[in-house]
Amino acid sequence: MHTLHESLLQQSMASDHERLRALKAFDGTKAGVKGLVDAGVTTIPAIFHHPPESLADAPHHHRGHHQFAIPVIDLAGLGTPSERASVVGAMKAAAATVGFFQVTNHGVPESAMSKVLAAVRRFNEEPAEAKAPYYSRDPKRRARYQCNFDLFRSPAASWRDTLYMEMAPEPPPPEQIPPACRTIAPEYTRLVQRLGRILFGLLSEALGLSRSYLEEEAGCLEGLSVGCHYYPACPEPRRTLGTARHSDPSFLTVLLQDAVGGLQVLVEDEKRRPAWVDVPAEAGALVVNVGDYLQILSNDRFRSVEHRVVASSAGPRVSVACFFRADASTRVLAPIVAGGDGDGRARYRSTTVPEMLRHYGTKGLGGVSALQRVRI
Repeated sequence: MHTLHESLLQQSMASDHERLRALKAFDGTKAGVKGLVDAGVTTIPAIFHHPPESLADAPHHHRGHHQFAIPVIDLAGLGTPSERASVVGAMKAAAATVGFFQVTNHGVPESAMSKVLAAVRRFNEEPAEAKAPYYSRDPKRRARYQCNFDLFRSPAASWRDTLYMEMAPEPPPPEQIPPACRTIAPEYTRLVQRLGRILFGLLSEALGLSRSYLEEEAGCLEGLSVGCHYYPACPEPRRTLGTARHSDPSFLTVLLQDAVGGLQVLVEDEKRRPAWVDVPAEAGALVVNVGDYLQILSNDRFRSVEHRVVASSAGPRVSVACFFRADASTRVLAPIVAGGDGDGRARYRSTTVPEMLRHYGTKGLGGVSALQRVRI
């Protein structure tokens, strides 16, 4: 006679087996979430159900109107030393507190921004059979279309499809990039790399280092990966998320989002309780956030903050996230303890990007931050 524990274990294993079967069947369609929407689903499959605590307004169910604004920094004012010092000060304050800021007058033309958003939307709205050849989970492919990179590892799937491209140091072969994005992806990437050089210069100065430090000494500009996300309108937005709570495996992330909104950042409210706040879609602005690798380099002077995307009955939402990171880099990631603030004590052991990525690969989004693995 089975004990209750054995019975529950068997039920759990059976449900795990059913879940895996459901995941494989869904992934096998190669049509992603958009395929479900095109099929006319009015309820979302159980694989997309997130636990209530993940869906709460805040981790401790704290509700209320949060008087908090994500800083907007104008990059037009870099002409004189005093103007530059003012921008460096604003960026340092934002990176040290909320870890997020928006930039305007950033040098990426609005025409390129609207063109790349339109291309991502156009690709995702092609017939399933046109997209299927690009659907892949092969990490050796430098461009791959898929639904959730961590589909088989995360506790719940998220309501989005992604075209992921590793654009630098070496771009994918053109035939791996869908025709809709083939011309604009490299063009947009070059523009964001140029902006990256400006941002890393300002952030180097914010750390009390020479302007070229993060680019030349730390190699922050060596790699760039692009996640083109498509979030279809969801019939049951209160049961799932567009992207689960996470921090970014990057030095810096530059995000272009359309007007739909849904990005939220985890901050502390006036009573030091965690609360989710919206990152509004500012026309013409780009959203910049500190990634885990820059938190390590800065020795906690800059913060890589958790964020998520809520599902919505409005949509589709389209966004293009550029992650500054070189996945195969052999450079050592180690805290910079000289040059300014702090007590001279390293808060992280030395690591590498591949070592950090192995942790992300094992855990998927959410769960214990990869930073905890290397914190001293």
